[in-house]
Amino acid sequence: MLTNSVTTQMIPVRDVARAKDFYYQARLGLAPSGETPDGGYAFATAGGHMIALLPDADGAPSGRTMLSFEVPDLEKEVQDLESGGIVFEDYDTPEITTTGHIARQGNEAAAWFKDSEGNVLCLHSVG
Repeated sequence: MLTNSVTTQMIPVRDVARAKDFYYQARLGLAPSGETPDGGYAFATAGGHMIALLPDADGAPSGRTMLSFEVPDLEKEVQDLESGGIVFEDYDTPEITTTGHIARQGNEAAAWFKDSEGNVLCLHSVG
């Protein structure tokens, strides 16, 4: 039933204007969809999916990945975003180690960064 549903990823944000700037104009360049009835803002992504910034005065980041973008060329995307001011997280733990901001596990690779509200976002590739 839900397998074929278009989804909207809700991301709690303390400052909608600041987050809108991050997701659209200043950093990620997502396609704007417009304001939402709750005072948030939405962006269109592939296949009709959406990302919605949900106003939340208590929107403390969870510390876990909120959203992951699958990209065909992870190294290039990291380089492009970094040149645009994105600061990637680096890890050196028993579970995960990054080299050049990228962690590799089996046939998957990922890189993490935070949005303007402190939410953890990820870029990943498979294969």
